[in-house]
Amino acid sequence: MKMRLVSGAALAALVATGPAQSAHHKGAYGYGVENGPEKWGQIADEYAICESGDMQSPIDLAGANAKGNVALSVNYSAGPLTVSNKGLTVQADFAVGSTMTSADTTFNLIQIHFHTPSEHAISGKRYPLTGHFVHATEGGKLGVLGVMFEEGAANSELAKILAAVPASKSEPKTITGQSIDPNAMLPANRAVYRYMGSLTTPPCSEGVNWHVLRDPITASASQIAAFEKLMGDSARPVRALNNRLVVAPE
Repeated sequence: MKMRLVSGAALAALVATGPAQSAHHKGAYGYGVENGPEKWGQIADEYAICESGDMQSPIDLAGANAKGNVALSVNYSAGPLTVSNKGLTVQADFAVGSTMTSADTTFNLIQIHFHTPSEHAISGKRYPLTGHFVHATEGGKLGVLGVMFEEGAANSELAKILAAVPASKSEPKTITGQSIDPNAMLPANRAVYRYMGSLTTPPCSEGVNWHVLRDPITASASQIAAFEKLMGDSARPVRALNNRLVVAPE
C-alpha cells in the first residue's frame, strides 16, 4: 500500500482552520451542487487528489476485510473550552497534553470538529452526527478518532460547545471559566475500525490513520438539530475501498 504523508502545509491548514477552509485562497468548496464533493478535485490544483486519490475517506466500514482488536489507548485531560464556527463545521480546540496511542505511535490531540450526518457508514447506515478528534504526531502524521452520536440522552460536553459557539463564522474564542473534557464524548468501549485514509475535506490529503469507534454515544434531539442548523449537510459521500486493509473489531 503506497503511503502519502500529509505535508506540513496541509497539517497547518487543518489545525488552523479545520475542514472549512473555503472562502480564502484556493477554491471555495462546500456541499452544494456546484462546489460539492464530486467537484472538489476540479476546484483547485491543490485539491486534485480528492478526485484522483485511491485512499480517500470516508468509507463504508461494513467493507472491512479483516478482524482484530487494535491496540488503542487515549490519555485525554480536561482543559479550557475554545470554540469556533468554521462556516461548514463547529470546532473545539484542545490544550496541549492529551494524546492517543495506536500500536506504537502516539498522536497529540489538537481539535474536534463535527459533521451532520456522520461521514463513515456501516452497511449504508449513517448516524445523525459525528465528531472527529484530530491528532498529529511530532513528525506531522495525522490520526483521527471518529465517534458517532445517536439520538438519546443529552451530552454534557456538546451542551458546552453549543452554548459557546457563535451562530455565524468566527475566530476561535476561549470561554473564561469553562472547561471541556474530551473523555465525556467517548463511549466506554473503545473498540475501533482501523484503516488508512484521507482528510474528508479538501485538500483530501492521504496518509491519515483512521480509527472509528464501533459504539456510538448519545446526543439529544435538540443538540443534533442545533448542529444541523449551524452546519447543514456536511458529510462527504463514502469513497471506494480500493483493496485497502480495513480492520473491524472482533
